[in-house]
Amino acid sequence: MRRKQLLSIITAVALVGSLTVAGSAAVLPTTHDASTSSISDSVTVTVTSAADGDTVDVRYSNGSTDTVRLLGVDTPEVNVENTPGEFEGVPNTQAGKDCLRSAGKNASQFTKDTLVGKTVTLKFDSQSDRRGDYGRLLAYVYLNGENFNLDLIEKGHARVYDSTFSQRETFYSAENESQANLRGLWHCRTIDDGGDGGSGDSGTASVEWVYAEASNPNDERVQVKNTGSGELDLSGYTLEDAAGHTYTFPSGFTLASGDSVWVHSGSGTDDSDDLYAAFGHEIWNDGGDTAYLYDENGDEVDRRSY
Repeated sequence: MRRKQLLSIITAVALVGSLTVAGSAAVLPTTHDASTSSISDSVTVTVTSAADGDTVDVRYSNGSTDTVRLLGVDTPEVNVENTPGEFEGVPNTQAGKDCLRSAGKNASQFTKDTLVGKTVTLKFDSQSDRRGDYGRLLAYVYLNGENFNLDLIEKGHARVYDSTFSQRETFYSAENESQANLRGLWHCRTIDDGGDGGSGDSGTASVEWVYAEASNPNDERVQVKNTGSGELDLSGYTLEDAAGHTYTFPSGFTLASGDSVWVHSGSGTDDSDDLYAAFGHEIWNDGGDTAYLYDENGDEVDRRSY
């Protein structure tokens, strides 16, 4: 009798155990949980897209997804107007706002080029909340062991977002250096509505931005803008780097007041927004360079160092 009872108990325990395992397998999450109770201090994910310079979408190993707001950094806005007062020293003018928007576009492109499709590690700061506005994760993104959040600050793609996190002092130190060297968005401190470039008949040519941190020649580009009040004829103008690589603007190419054009190092079909120098390789140095703009007579009208 005892043997039969013992066998019955063993059978019952085994049955309950198998049901428990089966039940657990049936409820594995297919989308991310809004809570962070199951997230450890670090987790490996794949970056699937970048909404802008400081926000990315990620996918976990089990297929679930999440949105990450990079902790401690703020890149300029792209889709809404920027507030220059948030970026120390940038003039509160339309020129300042336009410059920040261009900087935001470059920050977005840098994040996309660097992170999308890559496997990264998210690390969470014990001094910060795990989630912020709109339920987004707040985390440092590490790529190949390097803190990408800090990299944005060092390259001038972002300002320090004043909040509570353990690496504040390191971030502010990097920001101070970027400001002193007018890296990235901080060159917007030198922008004014009158422009500091050279003039055509009633237009004013200005080198607004150099995007050197590209993965291929077509992504590497320089933005030239007409900051004057009238149309600018760029026929015969030349754009050069410090090493002497030279691009000559095509005959008849004009920019209306406020318009700009990107000059790419690679090859493509010219249009009103994009011109292609066909250098065959990247020419702008990641570590710093100067873009010189000369008019049709060879006189320097503007330069932009980074």
